[in-house]
Amino acid sequence: MNSNRILRTLACALALLISLGLGTARAADEGTVNGTVVDALGGRVSGAAVKLMRDGKAIAETSSDARGEFAFKGLGEGRYQLDVASAGFAARLTDAVFVTAAGRVTTEVRLQIGPLAQELVVTAAATAVPQSQIGSPVTVLDSTTLDALGNSDLLEPLRSVPGVQVVQVGGRGGATSLFVRGGSSNFSKILIDGVPANDIGGAYDLADLATTGIGSVEVLRGSNSVLFGSDALTGVVNLTTTRGRTRTPEATIAIDGGNLKTSHADLGIGGAANRIDYFAGYSNLKTDNRVPNNDYRNGTFVGRIGILAGTTTNLTGTFRRIDTEYGSPNAFELFGIADDSRQTRKSTYAAFAAQSQITSRWQSTLRVAVADQAYNYKNPSPTGQAYDPFGFGANYLGNNMTIRGGNGYSVTGRAILDYGGKYPTNFDSTVTRKLFYGQTDYHVAPAFDIAGGVRVESENGTSNSGTLTKTDRNNYGAFLEARTSLAGRVFVTAGVGSDHNAIFGNAVTPRVSVAAYLRQPTTKDAFGDTKVTFNAGKGIKEPSLFQELSSLYALIPAATASAQGITPVGPERSRGVDVGIEQGLARGRARVRVAYFDNEFSDLIEYVNNSVLPQLGVSVVAANASGYGAYVNSQSNRSKGAELSGEAAIGKVRMTVSYMYLDAIVTKSLSGGALRPATNAAFPGILIGAYSPLVGAQPFRRPANSGSATVAYTEGRAQVAMAAYVFGQSDDSTFLSDANFGNSLLLPNKNLDAAYQKIDIRGSYRFHPRVMGYLAVENAFDQAFDATFGSPALPRTVRAGLKLTLGGDR
Repeated sequence: MNSNRILRTLACALALLISLGLGTARAADEGTVNGTVVDALGGRVSGAAVKLMRDGKAIAETSSDARGEFAFKGLGEGRYQLDVASAGFAARLTDAVFVTAAGRVTTEVRLQIGPLAQELVVTAAATAVPQSQIGSPVTVLDSTTLDALGNSDLLEPLRSVPGVQVVQVGGRGGATSLFVRGGSSNFSKILIDGVPANDIGGAYDLADLATTGIGSVEVLRGSNSVLFGSDALTGVVNLTTTRGRTRTPEATIAIDGGNLKTSHADLGIGGAANRIDYFAGYSNLKTDNRVPNNDYRNGTFVGRIGILAGTTTNLTGTFRRIDTEYGSPNAFELFGIADDSRQTRKSTYAAFAAQSQITSRWQSTLRVAVADQAYNYKNPSPTGQAYDPFGFGANYLGNNMTIRGGNGYSVTGRAILDYGGKYPTNFDSTVTRKLFYGQTDYHVAPAFDIAGGVRVESENGTSNSGTLTKTDRNNYGAFLEARTSLAGRVFVTAGVGSDHNAIFGNAVTPRVSVAAYLRQPTTKDAFGDTKVTFNAGKGIKEPSLFQELSSLYALIPAATASAQGITPVGPERSRGVDVGIEQGLARGRARVRVAYFDNEFSDLIEYVNNSVLPQLGVSVVAANASGYGAYVNSQSNRSKGAELSGEAAIGKVRMTVSYMYLDAIVTKSLSGGALRPATNAAFPGILIGAYSPLVGAQPFRRPANSGSATVAYTEGRAQVAMAAYVFGQSDDSTFLSDANFGNSLLLPNKNLDAAYQKIDIRGSYRFHPRVMGYLAVENAFDQAFDATFGSPALPRTVRAGLKLTLGGDR
């Protein structure tokens, strides 16, 4: 089916839905705000005191009736908030809503027991759902948490998410991978205001994501290809841009600097006026990092605007532009000298969304999004000493180095840093993804909701290292989801997604999530609710550009493929199951969770030599036609483990803690490295995976033990926050060839990466309501460690600065 035709049809259909939303003003009473007060599980709360606020002052007051309902009528046009309080619950001040002179706003105010927020989340279901009513493991990092930790890059706060392992190569700007529950780094969907940010094939480097303008980060652990299609095998990370809220525009200016020639500035301005809210921000980070040719520059611009069209249609536009430059020294501790390579990356993410409340039961959402990324890597000249033992042209060696692994093994020698060839060498790649997403949902009954939607995506990618290759894909999919609850104790979300990809064709992914309360939330005693959860689902991931163009189907003649029954490379697949239990404590002030997860990853794409292809049922004729070999779906992995986490808000202290035990192994592989492992004469009897893990071994850089803890304490004008991250030993490789292309510089994979701990501390003090000083210290105890073997992490880094606030409603 032609995706452009689908796009036009859906655009017309959803434009009609929006127009219906715009037209609801005719049926509205004059200036009305009405709503319902409910508890965490959706039960009605009667007798709640409800105040209508405007410009920070109460202008009217009422109480919720026996059905938990309330109403304010005869209101003038403007922005209003609701201040709601009820015995046994934490008071709630809602976000501002705009009411037209002839409009009606209907809202639901959810009260909770204690100060721990049960956030509305958008990655676990088609519509925003409170965490209390879902079984999916979702963590939300709000702006308060991000501000308290005080990091300039997002990768550091993400380390605190349970079940997540973040690994960065070297210092700031180094390639950064996100591993969720043992999955690969390209198994998680990254969304920036709903814009798919992943490269074609799922890869995403977190290094360039600054905290600038981020209002919240939501992390789902578990597959959800039902809602998000390709790439959501083990998780979804959704970033939301800050929204302007103050009637008087508020500007912030933060400037700081520190060691390693680090300077950082962060500017922002936002506000809300009548029907419009707006925010814009810019940050600039410069640092030289620790080793030579490792400087990093990051400029990030963020924008958001929201407009209320009519009375029930909200229009939102978002924009994020990231421009970075990075010196790439290679693994400095393995060569003793820095390579002179450099890389630049320019990324733009933009979206327009329209959400219409057509009736009190029916709403629609339309989103148009585009992601554009351009990457350049340049090695201007060979680095190292020229060495040509065979007379075929020189390669270039690093210094003579003794390399010692975390497992105690060591070798000494000189490795090839740059290979011979023509210099300078360049590699360029571009990716453009355009998305059309439409969804409609309907509240059928008090305990039953349904939602359905479609997505159409155009993907264009190029790669050029001397020869230009490209791909153009038009993909589309649809989903159907239902949510229901039973007796206010059991909450079920179930859905199925169907996707058509231009490469692999059709794939269907189901998902179900259940939350059951053995004990409901209560205000009567300290021992709170007990929730049991269950989740099961499947996910898919499309092949990358390189995998597509080097697949067996692409390499052999079309006639041979047809005659031999060779089909295009298929999707990578996941099957995930988890069960857990959550316990509320101390009247909503604390919560602990434990979960067991079991993931299987199958049909993973890997390069297989032509002599091995027949083991997959490929004919000898087709195998020989591939040349040396091809990418095929032949690998599988498994990861299972336990995840423990807790959080508490007691008085002036807020804290989180998490721990994950991970048992991950490669269960099948037909790659050359797996079938013919490398050996090093220095370690007789030990098989080594030179470039990938062996069958039965752990995937690289995913430790069996990892954890985190954060604590924030506020006293008057002062605040102190600490974050501690712990990583156990993990498998890895040196990835080295010696001067004669031998294996003498390979170390055993097992526990090659040593365990390490990292502690960050931040303190701030408000000298004036509009002036704050702050000090941020990362790796406070100056531990020397390599998160990836051979690339030293930063030593203790210190930044000190001031933040000035102008304007705002103060």
